[in-house]
This record gives sequence, structure tokens and C-alpha cells, in this order.
Amino acid sequence: MALDASAALTRPRHASFRFSNSTTKATASSTRPHSDHLIIGCRSSLKCRSTTTHRVTVSCTSSTSPETETRTAESCVNEGLELFSKGRVKDALNLFETALTLNPTSVEAQAALYNKACCHAYRGEGKKAADCLRIALREHNLKFGTILNDPDLASFRALPEFKELQEEARLGGEDIGYGFRRDLKLISEVQAPFRGVRRFFYVAFSAAAGISTFFTVPRLFRAIQGGEGAPDVWETAGNVAVNVGGLVVLIALFLWDNKKEEEQLAQITRDETLSRLPLRLSTDRVVELVQLRDTVRPVIIAGNKETVSLAMKKAEKFRTELLSRGVLLVPVIWSEGKAPPVEKKGFGAPTKALSALPSIGEDFDERAQSVAAKARLKAEARFKAEVVSPAEWERWIKDQQISEGVTPGEDVYIILRLDGRVRRSGKGMPDWQQILQELPPLDTLLSKLEK
Repeated sequence: MALDASAALTRPRHASFRFSNSTTKATASSTRPHSDHLIIGCRSSLKCRSTTTHRVTVSCTSSTSPETETRTAESCVNEGLELFSKGRVKDALNLFETALTLNPTSVEAQAALYNKACCHAYRGEGKKAADCLRIALREHNLKFGTILNDPDLASFRALPEFKELQEEARLGGEDIGYGFRRDLKLISEVQAPFRGVRRFFYVAFSAAAGISTFFTVPRLFRAIQGGEGAPDVWETAGNVAVNVGGLVVLIALFLWDNKKEEEQLAQITRDETLSRLPLRLSTDRVVELVQLRDTVRPVIIAGNKETVSLAMKKAEKFRTELLSRGVLLVPVIWSEGKAPPVEKKGFGAPTKALSALPSIGEDFDERAQSVAAKARLKAEARFKAEVVSPAEWERWIKDQQISEGVTPGEDVYIILRLDGRVRRSGKGMPDWQQILQELPPLDTLLSKLEK
């Protein structure tokens, strides 16, 4: 089911039912391939499977017309999704609630709850959406990755209720997306494919130098003592020096390579954390930064209120030129976001606001968007966006400052590429004329190569 968090609902992605008298088989399908969704279906039995892209998808086919069927949980969900696709969210919500009263199977209940949560999220009812998802997670085997990786739930993930649900899931043993960190080494190896080969040679040559040193050091002692048959002192000392020097160099190279890997992993983590930070566009639609890839170049301006306001005012003078280069201004005011109080609980406990955690999930590139969705986002992303969850934005910016040797909390600006990575950053406020000279227009070859 799709949840388009824009001012107007436009053909949302939805789950569907089709009925058949043959054996049930779970298949993956979607009217909008870029989003995670739940599709339920029934034949004579129901099976649910999760794809490798963390989509929980079940479908059914039938030759029987829905109008001739007795009302069931399946038919209610089907009708509800049709209404949702027409923008009748309230009526769809009523049908999803009805489906839950018609003795649904676990798979049917999972889809009804998930789609009901999507309706609540679209209406800005974060607490009700969280309650539905909590039941689906706890009682109907909904995978948290479905919630975490669905771009259409970006507005819900920006709410405190999602942070609370995320923490409850973590304390209850759910994989809340931090498993992605286990894959960071794989990404690092792709970016540095010969690191493993280098380390092999470091270890092999270090072992050879160590063995040689083990035998040459006693020879050096005998050479120093002298006597008949003693080896030449200078020759033996030279051999020891070569072995020890080689050993030191190889160990130093190994440690240097390890340090570079740690820095690379930290950078990858920051990049992926950045991609999940939420923004509110001019149409009041909430999206994650990853959804704006290939469409805009965000320029993050962080500082105190007066400094940021002055920078934004100066940018207005170059509005047309900046828009032609895809610039989207993202002002961040220091200390504007305050984290809620922390009280650790697991599933089943009464809920209260918990600390805001960065939404680091799996399969970021899997959440690709259709051409139509990108065109719509490009139209909505007009010059300036408002940060959602300011505490998360401030935390990321300060981590970035530390990595670049800048004192956390200083006024800075950060220019992102079209592909979402950091292009460059600087202290103080940006020089807009310099940025205009640096950034090529969106329709040029250089911009296409940046995607």
C-alpha cells in the first residue's frame, strides 16, 4: 500500500486481492516497484514469504467476481485499497477496521493492520499508526524492515512515535535495520577491492621476516662473541637490520590499512545516515533525503538563527540561477531540536517517547523510484526545505564536523552531490557566487555524470 505524504493524494501504491479456487502461492508484485508494500491473497490456503528486498508480499488470484462473494476480510481489504487509491482515505480506513473483525487469518490481519497504519500515517495520526504496526509486529510476523525501508512511510518515520516503536522493537530482539552495519565491510571492499590482497602480502612477508629474524639474531650474538667459525659481524648485523626493518614497515602498513578501513566505514555510515534524514518540502510532503537523489543538490546551512537567516536572504538574490543548478536550501538552526527523555522498554510495555535514533536500514539502493515519482518530487522540491527531526540533523552535522577536524557547533555549510554524497563543505556561510561558478546546470553533461 502506498502512502503519498504530499498535500494531495495521487494514485498511491496499494495492496490488492484477487481470488481463485486453485492452490495458494505467494508472489511479489507492486503497482509501484519503488516502495515496500503488503499484498494479501487467498486461494485454498495462504502462505507468506519475505523477499530479499524486505518486502512482505502475498497475492491471490480468482475468477470469482468480488461482488458475488460474501464479505470477508480479503474483500474488505480489497475494497479499502480501491477507495484509498481514489483518495477516500477515511472510507478505506473503515473497511480495514471491518476486515479485522471478520476473523482474518494472520496474513490477512497483517495486511489489514499495515494498510490501516498507512491510512493513519497519511492523516498525520502517528500514535494510531504506531499502535497498528506494533500489533502487526508482535502478533502477525510483520518485519520491521518493511516499515524501515518504505519511502512512503517517511512522514511516519519522522515522528516521535516511530522512534518509540523502533526502540521497543530493538529491546524486543527485532532487527530494526542496524544489521546494515554488518554489510558495511562488503561496501568497503567494493570501494577498495585490493585491500584483502594487500593484507595477505603484509601477513605473509611479515611472517617470513619474523622467521628470518628468529634465526639471524642468534647468529648475530655468535658473530659478536667471535671465535673460530663465527659469521661476519657486519654481514649478520645487516641481515638482522633488513629483517627487523621490513617487519616494522610491514606491520606499519597493515595498521595504516586498518585505520583507512575504519575511516572508510565511518564515512559510509555517515553517508547512509544522511540518506535517511527527513525533510519537509514546500508542499508539506515529508521525504527522506535518499528520495531526492538525482533530482536536487541539497546545500545544508547550519548555524545560529541570525547567521542562517542572513545566508538564506543572500541566496534569494541568486534564486533563479541556483534553481537551474538544482540547489535545495536546507537550513539547520543549532539547538533547535531537543531529544525526548529516554525510558527503555520492550514490546508489551506502556509506551512513552524515547530517544531519537538515526534510521539506518538495509538495501538503500533498493528503494528506487519510478520516473513519474522522481518528476513529481522534482516539482515539489522548490529552493528550500524544512528539516524534520532537527536533533538527528544536528547530530549528523556535528559527526561530519568531527571527521573533518572542525569544532562541533561552528557555523558551516555542506554541499551535496546529485547522488547524495558530500561534495564539499566549509566554515562560515556559503559564497553563492562561487557556488554558481562551481555547480553546473542540471541539463549539462557534467551534471549527468554526477548522478
